[in-house]
Amino acid sequence: MGTLALDNENVGSDVYCQLGLRESAKGVMKIPRVLSPLSSLLERCVQKNEMLLEATDIKEVMTIFHGLRAPTLSIRQYIDRIFKYSGCSPSCFVVAQIYVDRFIQCTEVRLTSFNIHRLLITGVMLAAKFIDDAFFNNAYYAKVGGVSTSELNRLEMKFLFTIDFRLQVSIETFKRYCSQLEKEAAGLQIERLIQACGIKENWSNKDDSTCAPTVAR
Repeated sequence: MGTLALDNENVGSDVYCQLGLRESAKGVMKIPRVLSPLSSLLERCVQKNEMLLEATDIKEVMTIFHGLRAPTLSIRQYIDRIFKYSGCSPSCFVVAQIYVDRFIQCTEVRLTSFNIHRLLITGVMLAAKFIDDAFFNNAYYAKVGGVSTSELNRLEMKFLFTIDFRLQVSIETFKRYCSQLEKEAAGLQIERLIQACGIKENWSNKDDSTCAPTVAR
């Protein structure tokens, strides 16, 4: 159930495999590739929103998802922590992204470092409850997310009522988000190759062959 019908070979199966969404062998704990592009997308979105809020007179909409200060854990570190301790299927992180997008579309909230963590733990928890065969109770997810049980209960209710309890995700929507994440993953790979080659934004006039040995490794 947690694979969200990923056994259908006609529906973007290559993308699912590349993102690590298919279940690993029994007993094998492997970090799925999907966590990296998801973190990258969210980090860029947060950075863009915070720059916009700082440069304009737009006031940030405050909700119960906003903390008094930004958590010390980065988005990637937080997502890795959730995956490590929640035991949820990799598909939950794609579904959580869909849920967070639905929440944003229903409000005037912008993702920032003050609200992204609470939105993430709430989204992943709801995704696990909806698509996984087994999941933990709210008290456990609260410990994983670094919030109190009572706070997570309030976050869950606020989230659900905001999106009008629209938890169902179609295969088409899931595939579209997976494709977006795969494009992000491809971009990250190119960036790593560029960094490995020592290429700067202003291309040097040196022979490009100096990059070949690094890329080939």
